[in-house]
Amino acid sequence: MKRVVIIASSGGNLYSLGGSQPDRLIRELAIQAVAANIEIKGIQFIATEQSMDSVKLTSRATLFGWNEQSQELEQIYSGSLEEVNREAAQLDQLHADLIAAGEIDGLIAMSADPNGANQKTVDAAAKAKIPVVGTGGTSMAEIGSMGAAIIAQSGTTGTSNKTRAIGFMTALSKHWGIKYRPRLNTTESDGRSKVKKVNLRGIMTSSLPAFIALAIVLALSKIPGLEALGGVFDLLIGALPVVVAVVAARQIADLDEVSIVAGIVAGLLSVDGGIIGGLLAGIGAGYLVPYLFTKCLRLNFPATTVNIVAGGFGGLIPGLVVFFVLGPIALQVGDWIRLAIDTTISFNPILAGIVAGLLIWPAIIGGIYHAAILPIVLLEMENTGNSFLGAIDMVGLVMVAAGINLANIIFPRRRGEAAAAGPSFGINMIFGTFVESAYPFMFASRLVFIGALISAGIGGAVVGIFNLRGTAYVPSFAAPGLSDHVAGFILAMLASLVSAFVFTVVANKMSKST
Repeated sequence: MKRVVIIASSGGNLYSLGGSQPDRLIRELAIQAVAANIEIKGIQFIATEQSMDSVKLTSRATLFGWNEQSQELEQIYSGSLEEVNREAAQLDQLHADLIAAGEIDGLIAMSADPNGANQKTVDAAAKAKIPVVGTGGTSMAEIGSMGAAIIAQSGTTGTSNKTRAIGFMTALSKHWGIKYRPRLNTTESDGRSKVKKVNLRGIMTSSLPAFIALAIVLALSKIPGLEALGGVFDLLIGALPVVVAVVAARQIADLDEVSIVAGIVAGLLSVDGGIIGGLLAGIGAGYLVPYLFTKCLRLNFPATTVNIVAGGFGGLIPGLVVFFVLGPIALQVGDWIRLAIDTTISFNPILAGIVAGLLIWPAIIGGIYHAAILPIVLLEMENTGNSFLGAIDMVGLVMVAAGINLANIIFPRRRGEAAAAGPSFGINMIFGTFVESAYPFMFASRLVFIGALISAGIGGAVVGIFNLRGTAYVPSFAAPGLSDHVAGFILAMLASLVSAFVFTVVANKMSKST
């Protein structure tokens, strides 16, 4: 196992790129060090309360060292910067002695002070000819002028904690000829880094707040005097592919700002392809960014250039593919899906509502809802701001769960169940979510379970009667206002809630009598 010492400060430009939070910066380094089988033997980190471009010797500062047992930063001293620099001299000497004794194989420097707090360490590294990697244009230039064997250096612009750490470990591993796979999103079972597979459920769920914002703006635009919000609604519709692309790129690549920037670039180029186009572009960026990132590191590009190439081209290439080739196809697919839904509903809206209501609980229990139904809901909302299946969600899931919980508050089957059902009912009504809270009652009683299905079907029938469009994941009292028929939506919600309440009360009474 190779051993390294880290010398760093909160820096000038680095301060706004991770240096202001030393624990998070070092934690990322420690994660990548473990992945590279490199041991951190010592750290000297001087943190200030502002960028070092504007500090004075009297400014407040803190000296951090490395606790090998807990593998974490530990605070050693706090005072003025002048006092901290004096205290840092002890660590500087300790690290220099370790290097001179041949116990250190490499040095990592981030906005270090080779002419002050880190002078002895850098001198020792230069004499021992151990490899040095680091960021900070001025400090790295000075370290190089002292004769150190720098194998990778860069400024801090455009870097992040993760990308810097990966860059350092890649350079050191390549120099030493050891295997290293950057830890991006990891599979904990084997401890090895693997880029995540596409998780449609995670992407759509994370993108949902943008669609809810769209529904809220749509509802507000119908209020007299707020018609101007119609332009905001159109703007939000155009932004939805960007949101989906960013979420997809971020979840797959997980390279902090690099993957976010790539997702934005890809999303902007895929706007004409709708959310399916944004999804495709974001997925492409999610896989291309880490590939370009790793490839550039192996070619010894500076960290800033690595980020520019990975974030810029990682978003540009899939974005252009969607813009010129896949966009029209993606848009057509989305239109076909919406057309299929509208055709089914128009054939017999009441039957469609009943079937959707009856199937909504099996879908969410079986894990199908978020993977299959939620994307369809979002496709509907992309076009109109609300959704038939979104209405079924609120009526058939949220209101049914609320009815079951309410029954167990007023007529609980056992002592203690009311205490559990109370907060759940509050979440159902106030936030329009947490339908899973009904599971214990549904799984404990066959009648409650059947009642939930029937109640969802009844609510779905009312949705079909009024051909309603709405959304879930909003406060239940606000849901009618976000629908296309306030009175009809209230009736549908009450139908499901009252039906589920009655079924659960009967089930609880029967359970007590046996």
